[in-house]
Amino acid sequence: MNETDATLERLEKEAKENSAPSSLRLMFNEFKADKMAMISLIAIVAFILYVIIASMFINVGKSMETNIMGYFARPLSPGYFLGGDAGGRSIADQIIVGSRNSILIAIGLTILSSTFGVCYGLFSGYFGGIADLTMQRVYDFMMIIPAFMIIIEIVNIIPSYNAITLTLILSLFYWMGTSRLIRAQTLSEVNKDYVSASRASGTGTLKIIFKQIMPNLSSLIVVDTTISFAENIGVETGLSYLGFGLPNGTPSLGTLIANANDADNITTYWWTWLPATIEIVLLCLAISYIGAALRRATNSTQRRSED
Repeated sequence: MNETDATLERLEKEAKENSAPSSLRLMFNEFKADKMAMISLIAIVAFILYVIIASMFINVGKSMETNIMGYFARPLSPGYFLGGDAGGRSIADQIIVGSRNSILIAIGLTILSSTFGVCYGLFSGYFGGIADLTMQRVYDFMMIIPAFMIIIEIVNIIPSYNAITLTLILSLFYWMGTSRLIRAQTLSEVNKDYVSASRASGTGTLKIIFKQIMPNLSSLIVVDTTISFAENIGVETGLSYLGFGLPNGTPSLGTLIANANDADNITTYWWTWLPATIEIVLLCLAISYIGAALRRATNSTQRRSED
């Protein structure tokens, strides 16, 4: 190896050592530094896998049949690990299937609403002017609509619906927060030199938006999506709690929590509502730890890890 090659190799090595770590590396380092966030991440992934796999071995139709022999069976009774409800149905089976339904709806809602919200915000911020003004008036109109009440009315109007239909209905109203956040950041990015240079060189609009601007917002998108996922878990649960979520006979965490509306259940048959309530609290708490770690990873002044 001659001297020139050795010099080039040394310079490349120094460049790699001095280069800023990637976003994924920063996130990984932040999770390593925050043990609670790492535990929460592992617990959430393990729990999602468990409820999805375990629900495959549960016959939902059979588990939702009334069984008078299991009337308010106490926890740890034969066949009733977490007890039974007023219809003799297994609380454990309902929690597993209900968790799967809530999580899958939350995942679908997060994907649809975040995708649309990101695209809407990118286009609104990039084009600006009349296009941005028009798109923001649509946004303002959607914001003043009482979304929860309209969702309830739509559910009442539709003669029959399922989890997919409910996810599509919810996604019509839960994209606005993401849209406004991405638009604000895009307005900042669009005035930077790399965008002006790309425009001057004749680079296509879609390429600038999705291959140049959006990658620079990736950390923000990841954090917002994580927080939205935590919020979306409670959307279906809240609707089912009020009686406007999944169709009757479909296991839901909200339906289980609604058992607490009965005074006897609160004091005497606590197992009909308490496990589902604890699960929702722990899920949202764990996801909040994950979101906090991701937020710190995108802010150099708040990181616990060393770059």
